Amino acid sequence: MVLALLVSGIVVLLVLLGLFVFGLRRRLIQRSGGTFDCSLRWDVTEPAADPPGKGWVYGVSRYSGDRIEWFRVFSYAVRPRRTLERDAIEVLERRAPHGDEELALLSDAVVLRCALRGTLLELAMSEDALTGFLAWLEAAPPGQRVNVA
Repeated sequence: MVLALLVSGIVVLLVLLGLFVFGLRRRLIQRSGGTFDCSLRWDVTEPAADPPGKGWVYGVSRYSGDRIEWFRVFSYAVRPRRTLERDAIEVLERRAPHGDEELALLSDAVVLRCALRGTLLELAMSEDALTGFLAWLEAAPPGQRVNVA
């Protein structure tokens, strides 16, 4: 009985420690400011009539100079999973979520179909985050191309 209580206590302690580290990581990412919630779907095929809701990964993006660092929310990694450079992003299309995507994304999400060095990707973010993202893209230093459709 005592052993079972000890093991249960250790398991609860480890779960709480894991949740604490998980929250601490999110705080460290957001500490420098310039972050927004952004779901990502990487290496998307050509648009279909009714895009499936599969492939979306919920994340947090952070502006860092001329690039955006994208972190998975449900991860312990301290490094960004993807880095999107401003001069390599080309916005192809803006649309509302369709079908199963409405369940996979946040309720107020807007989907941007983009190209990044030949790779198609989709970003889903709120309308406010989209405004900031497009302003960031258009605020490129002189001499850099702007790829906003």
